[in-house]
Amino acid sequence: MSTGDDPLRAARLGKLDSLRARGIEPYPRSFARTDEAAALEERHVALAPGMETGDRVRVAGRVLASRNSGMFIDLHDASGKVQVFNHKDYLDGDGLAILRLIDIGDVIGVEGKIRRTPRGELTINAEALTILAKSLRPLPEKYHGLADIELRYRQRYVDLIVNVGSRETLRRRSRLIAALRRHLWDHGYVEVETPMLHTIQGGASAKPFITHHNALDIDLYLRIAPELHLKRLIVGGLSDRLFEINRCFRNEGLSPRHNPEFTSLELYEAYVDYTAMMDLTEELVVCAAKEVTGGMVIEYGGTTIDLTPPWPRRGMADLVREATGVDFLALDTAAAREAANALGAGLHESAGWGHALEAAFAAKVEDRLLRPTHVTGFPRDISPLAKADPADPRLVERFETYIYGWEVANAFTELNDPADQRARFAAQMEARAAGDEEAQPLDEDYVTALEFGLPPCGGLGIGIDRLVMLLTDSPSIRDVIAFPTLRPR
Repeated sequence: MSTGDDPLRAARLGKLDSLRARGIEPYPRSFARTDEAAALEERHVALAPGMETGDRVRVAGRVLASRNSGMFIDLHDASGKVQVFNHKDYLDGDGLAILRLIDIGDVIGVEGKIRRTPRGELTINAEALTILAKSLRPLPEKYHGLADIELRYRQRYVDLIVNVGSRETLRRRSRLIAALRRHLWDHGYVEVETPMLHTIQGGASAKPFITHHNALDIDLYLRIAPELHLKRLIVGGLSDRLFEINRCFRNEGLSPRHNPEFTSLELYEAYVDYTAMMDLTEELVVCAAKEVTGGMVIEYGGTTIDLTPPWPRRGMADLVREATGVDFLALDTAAAREAANALGAGLHESAGWGHALEAAFAAKVEDRLLRPTHVTGFPRDISPLAKADPADPRLVERFETYIYGWEVANAFTELNDPADQRARFAAQMEARAAGDEEAQPLDEDYVTALEFGLPPCGGLGIGIDRLVMLLTDSPSIRDVIAFPTLRPR
């Protein structure tokens, strides 16, 4: 807080003292409301301008505007706004004294009767005022709001008070998650929770956060994905369809699309392959879009995007060939690496064929996929948990879904051959030994679980944060996470 704010805070502290001197507790325990602002407006929608009612109500909220020395107050609650009229014709001496001690930002309770002003504003003629929480710091100036973007994220509580758009974005996020959950429940999926602390990092290729358990004296990893534990539950027969919506953690950089902790939906269904997951991805995204936007055509960053299924299904190598003229399927490892570097990939000399294809895709194709597209034909090198493509052993049955050039979903036909899985882990261990910190180590217990028999199944992961960004036209992931990770000041 700057020095210039001190006189304002001092004035509010003086009012706090004055309230207590009058025997008024400025932070009471409760207030019995009868209504919220939106319910009042709905109930009296037919009330004509200039008309009064005998409807006595008790409402509570935050004072966000005051006019004519407090004669008119805009009181905001979570549902909306109602105007409060404060006048000596209705308020007694104590009420008028409290009015003089109210500041913008205070949380108050109001009791009185409803009327509609001649200008059409639904209004409460206040007969009693109650201080519910005295605000000791001034809010940002009304017409400029919270202009410091960084401060918006650091003091999200202030951002939410003054920015209606920020509140609506996070409310839409809540509705989106609820819609996805309902859709899965309605289709027979069982919701589960799996560990956040893992003894072995796994389930995705990423650098983990490491913590230490004092009692066991062991290092643990904040999970980078729930995949291996969820598939253990499929092995155990808990359900043929299950899902989890929860946090994952990856010790990577920050960007408008990346936060170290993020929310994902991950699900598994027995006896289907990755093509069923494509259909389900479309169902879930459309379900979310209808809940948040009311339709299947959205606007993001000035671009119109039609989410109407079915979405194109295109092979990664085909997309790269169309964009660059280079057919990676016709190249060996050395030639593929050379071609990818010529396209700007900057690969290490130990990079494999699959890494070269992926790098070329990232450099020349990914950000052009504005229309929803399922990209198939992923390299085996970078997909240690997916079943191999029987037509080409270099590839696997995996897809990623791209919208506006962003990956929003990732899915496999799950690898369920324990011998093949052990070999894939061995290859990952070799990559780790060569310096790849994101390669997955051997999870012996997971291989043991596969030896008991994992049914054929499809698995899908959807990034909730990016999906919310797309459906709310939010430019940064920080806009859709209530408390994003920030560098300490």
